[in-house]
Amino acid sequence: MSDLFPAPVYAETVLSVNFSDAQRYFLDVLLEIHYAHLLMLARQGILPESVARRCLEGLSSLDRAALATVPYDGRYEDLFFCVEQELDRACGADNAGRLHTARSRNDVGITQYRMRLRREILELVRGLDSTRAALLALARCHVATLIPGYTHTQPAQPTTLAHYLLGAIELFERDIRRCQAAFATVNRSPLGACAITTTGFPIDREFTAALLGFEGLQLNSYGAIAATDYLAETAGAVATAMVNLGRLVQDLLLWSTAEFGFLRLSDRWVQVSSIMPQKRNPVALEHTRSLAGKAFAEAQAVFGALHNTPFGDIVDSEDDLQPLVQTMVADAIRALHLFAGLIADCEVNAARMAERARSDFLTVTELADTLVRSEGLSFRQAHDLVSQAVRRLGGDYSEASTVDCVIKLAPAVLGRSLRAPRKILLESLDPEHFVTIRRIPGGPAPEPVQAAIRQADTQATADALWLREKSTLLTEYPARIREACHALVTAPANR
Repeated sequence: MSDLFPAPVYAETVLSVNFSDAQRYFLDVLLEIHYAHLLMLARQGILPESVARRCLEGLSSLDRAALATVPYDGRYEDLFFCVEQELDRACGADNAGRLHTARSRNDVGITQYRMRLRREILELVRGLDSTRAALLALARCHVATLIPGYTHTQPAQPTTLAHYLLGAIELFERDIRRCQAAFATVNRSPLGACAITTTGFPIDREFTAALLGFEGLQLNSYGAIAATDYLAETAGAVATAMVNLGRLVQDLLLWSTAEFGFLRLSDRWVQVSSIMPQKRNPVALEHTRSLAGKAFAEAQAVFGALHNTPFGDIVDSEDDLQPLVQTMVADAIRALHLFAGLIADCEVNAARMAERARSDFLTVTELADTLVRSEGLSFRQAHDLVSQAVRRLGGDYSEASTVDCVIKLAPAVLGRSLRAPRKILLESLDPEHFVTIRRIPGGPAPEPVQAAIRQADTQATADALWLREKSTLLTEYPARIREACHALVTAPANR
């Protein structure tokens, strides 16, 4: 048995897998880090200008397509050393070896992880924004559409579809806030921390951070290498968003049943049973729930991998974990875009919703409130009177029968007859009346709902601006690298 590194099983189970993952996710950012570090070493006079130019030529000559597809063969530990070996051939081992001055695989690795993750967070924000936009469009169409609201999965009070959707819209707004906070945490440069204590060379960490599109430094060098909260914060944002999405999908799946009949997906989003010709299965909603559940589980796995690990450089947060982070975000994005698409193409059965909003005693809270206002009763007295009437009717609801029963029971319960006109009591049971008098901020009446829609539009505009700014930041930094490379090549040689 050979004593040479790597052991065959180690290469098969770890190194080859991590190598292909790095090719897929990190090759482009790894090369950008090489460029930025080289330019900084030259700028600081740490590398002789002739060496820097030779290294730059070598970097620029690398065949990226070949690096992205070269199979792992055990000659090097990972992609970093594979690239270094190619640089040895391209510009000479002595020159390539000088490029590694004042850095470590530790800070290079964490830097590339952050550079990749910040892109994914922006895509996640785009997915959340598209979901919010679809819900807002639906809400605008249904400001007056009555629906039954539910508590404890039982019919509770009438509200409107727009009111319900605005509650969900606020969830996704907060999810965007969490992603923006995660982006701010992630987009800090650890480069220059080296192994864990920086270096004695006079490097310029701010220069490399700016070249690579970071918005500042992950300052403390120990924490830059050891901290994993940039992963945990992102996983927390993903997990929360997927819980929010999953709860909404669960409602809509129930609404899509024949028993509810509130919602219908168009034929583009359903599948017919292979044996039952009549079936219209809302599988797009089910796939949304499945993908959201998968992303949530992946977020939990990220926490599980990080939990109770030492505060230092550890593999638990590195090559083995990073692909899981990528698939976590990718599955969350898939779920959000799928949901946004089907929401934009669904049909609402407003008549059926209104019918259910007018049943099951859903408005009797307002009847009790009306008794408080018109009769001078305490709410507990009014509640008791209405509650006895509901029990007496035994589920046989109509506005007229409910009012008649309350009037009949009043002398026994209150010790006197009611003074309010029957017309006022009947009006209190009208679901449209129920909704329109609830005008306080956050309520279902048209005025606060329209105000909430305007506020959501304002927030969406602000979020779009944030997204444009951050996207521009990540789009433009490669040009800074190219400009600095051009300056190095064209500058007069030192004599």
